[in-house]
Amino acid sequence: MNLHAIRAIYRFEMARTFRTITQSIASPVLSTALYFIVFGAAIGSRMGDIDGVSYGAFIIPGLLMLSLLSESISNASFGIYMPKWAGTIYELLSAPVSWFEVVIGYVGAAATKSLMLGVLILVTARVFVPYEIAHPVWMIGFLVLTAVTFSLFGFIIGLWADDFQKLQVIPLMVVTPLTFLGGAFYSIGMLPPFWQKVTLFNPVVYLISGFRWSFYGTADVGIVTSTAMTFGFLVLCLAFVWWVFRTGWKLRN
Repeated sequence: MNLHAIRAIYRFEMARTFRTITQSIASPVLSTALYFIVFGAAIGSRMGDIDGVSYGAFIIPGLLMLSLLSESISNASFGIYMPKWAGTIYELLSAPVSWFEVVIGYVGAAATKSLMLGVLILVTARVFVPYEIAHPVWMIGFLVLTAVTFSLFGFIIGLWADDFQKLQVIPLMVVTPLTFLGGAFYSIGMLPPFWQKVTLFNPVVYLISGFRWSFYGTADVGIVTSTAMTFGFLVLCLAFVWWVFRTGWKLRN
């Protein structure tokens, strides 16, 4: 494995993050802090508990997932799109670097940024809402798995996009609505029976449910199912990226 190439890609992407730290880190943390102020401190104090958890604490996993998914996709998609836009992607393709090493470099950097953001959001949440983590090891594992999986999904979006507008279409028009409708602010059990079944077709439900279980030991979907669904999506994304580099789709035209 070409560790020098992986390190070069990783360090370049991380350096870009620290050059734009206000946009990459400060802005998402501030936006999430506003959610905690409005929904956690203001509205949450007037609502009852959900599954034995205060409303302010109940929404923490959902809000964290909302930021994590958006930033993972955005970081990875922008990272691989810029070489395509600038034309330097051909240097990468002609270098003695395998597709897997390219993925490790770009996706690893994007996932690292998302994990940094996730830690900062957890620290910020503690300022507004008291909470406990029932299964810290599961929480860290699920956080890493989600960051890597959706950074890989963002990498695919960056390969697919032909312009900057397309980079924002799926995060804004698909991922964000699915997150809001996936139980970020409520329990699926609060919905009518018909809509509970419909909601299970939303893949984000499994992410939020599994992550919430790691915090409070309660979930709308079993932790095994949530983990399996996330792993399945990760494998599917890896297979698609392998196919893209093998065929040159969106890379050589």
